[in-house]
Amino acid sequence: MRIEDYGLIGDCTTAALVGRNGSIDWLCWPRFDRDACFAALLGNPGHGRWLLSPAEKEITTTRRYRGETMLLETEFRTKTGSFAVIDFMPMNAVASSVIRIVEGRTGVMPVCMHLTLRFDYGSAVPWVTKLPDGSGVSAIAGPHLVALRTPVALKGEDLSTVAEFSVREGERIPFVLTYGRSYRAAPPAIDAEEAFRQTAKPWSDWAGRCQYQGARREAVIRSLLTLKAMTDARTGGIIAAPTTSLPEQIGGSRNWDYRYGWIRDATLTLTALMGAGYYDEAKAWRDWLRRSVAGTPSDLQIMYGIAGERRLSEWEVPWLPGYENSKPVRIGNAASRQLQLDVWGEMADALHVARCGGLGPLQAGWDVQLKALDHLEQIWREPDDGVWEMRGGRRQFTHSKIMAWVAFDRAVHDAERFGLEAPLERWRKLRDEIHRTVCAQGYSEKKKSFTQSFGSEELDASLLLIPHVGFLPVEDPRVAGTIAAIERELCINGFVTRYHSESGADGLPAGEGVFLACSFWLADAWQRQGRQDEANAMLDRLLALRNDLGLLSEEYDTRLKRQAGNFPQGFSHLSLVQTVLGLHQQTPLRDTVAAK
Repeated sequence: MRIEDYGLIGDCTTAALVGRNGSIDWLCWPRFDRDACFAALLGNPGHGRWLLSPAEKEITTTRRYRGETMLLETEFRTKTGSFAVIDFMPMNAVASSVIRIVEGRTGVMPVCMHLTLRFDYGSAVPWVTKLPDGSGVSAIAGPHLVALRTPVALKGEDLSTVAEFSVREGERIPFVLTYGRSYRAAPPAIDAEEAFRQTAKPWSDWAGRCQYQGARREAVIRSLLTLKAMTDARTGGIIAAPTTSLPEQIGGSRNWDYRYGWIRDATLTLTALMGAGYYDEAKAWRDWLRRSVAGTPSDLQIMYGIAGERRLSEWEVPWLPGYENSKPVRIGNAASRQLQLDVWGEMADALHVARCGGLGPLQAGWDVQLKALDHLEQIWREPDDGVWEMRGGRRQFTHSKIMAWVAFDRAVHDAERFGLEAPLERWRKLRDEIHRTVCAQGYSEKKKSFTQSFGSEELDASLLLIPHVGFLPVEDPRVAGTIAAIERELCINGFVTRYHSESGADGLPAGEGVFLACSFWLADAWQRQGRQDEANAMLDRLLALRNDLGLLSEEYDTRLKRQAGNFPQGFSHLSLVQTVLGLHQQTPLRDTVAAK
């Protein structure tokens, strides 16, 4: 199936991808970033999946989320009748579970159930036995135990568990799959119908708290719900995506593990959540940020595990062929050890947004910030790996220097506004020095634009953030020239690509599609320029790329007309929320002061 043929369900500890064919092809237990027990997404059914589908071959399928929730309903229709599969994961449960309720709609429908559990990313075949109470089966491999309970008769077949049954109009047949530890008793049984009622209400109540009531509310709510489902309720961390190794270009090798929390996303996360009225979640994310970055400033990473883990060692899975043979499949992310100067700016900006938004106490994170700025003062002149995590050598990236400016700028504003103790005079001089350096070395008179790195003539979509972070006002001719140059050189088929060095097909960077967040950034820039019609048109084009469930991946392949990259992608959905709120409120969301 295409990437956009999947839907997401989750319980705020982990998440699963459900295909429109009724197959759950991806699930990691017991956490977002732990080993997958269903890995067919990156291989074949033998690597683990759970299928519920009609026995008949000629079917039509429709699907939707039930209201403003994360309960997914897939309806199958044939010539003889119809039934739906309602998929969800109960929140705040003793043990994490996937519940699937087969609901008869019309006629009498034959249904097939095929469960193939494969732990350790598809490599470990479990030992399957009947549960002592006769309610189903348990599967054990190493530390893992999964119990399947259902009233339907089950049987073993080719190292899988299968069933064939019929469902009548009005009948509801439950299947409950629950995770546990093999050295403990099987997790207790769950009443599927009671779990259904108790799961729907919290999601709809949470969605009801959204303060945005504009014309694009549906898109904002679905994005916020998706982000909530990608949030760990225990730590407050938000993963970039629930998947690993979905390719940026089908058949390519740019396949990365996104099941971690990026510091870079902190500011956008706080802005989007607070802009929509979700202060509790913003505070939890702020606290996760503070815990994760605590320690020696020189050890600051660009990303952390969902609980703040630092070691995210990268390795390749040799037995998985990859999504549509896109190799390699990677677990972990070596980019976590890169030097990316913009992280210091993102951290300072996130804490600034939190303070301005009233997420007290005002002193929160100030001690960490002071030490971080002392370290940044020593290293800001060094080349780094850049915002796009390039693995081809360090450069003097312009965006990185701008974000170093942001780090000192936000700290100066916070110290002045909130009376925090700081070496203000030194910081002001550093801020001004960085600003002069960027304007002198990061701007091309020939192009009339800021460039990707000092001394180059290449463009970079991250430069669209210059007015967004307040480095220069949007009215500045250098900013206007940068926006115009990006429109001229980085717009591909109506969307924005990150950069175009080493161009591949259709002018895109080799090995990837258009990066969706960049197009949202251009819409933001147009909005600031007063070009409302163009900004709205771009937003409409981006919204049209969502799948039928309102979900976006990281990138879009304009040649194949399909989504690409890890899915769903938090950065895309965060950018969507920010752009919608900015257009409807007519003002930037962040409380920043543009440089003179």
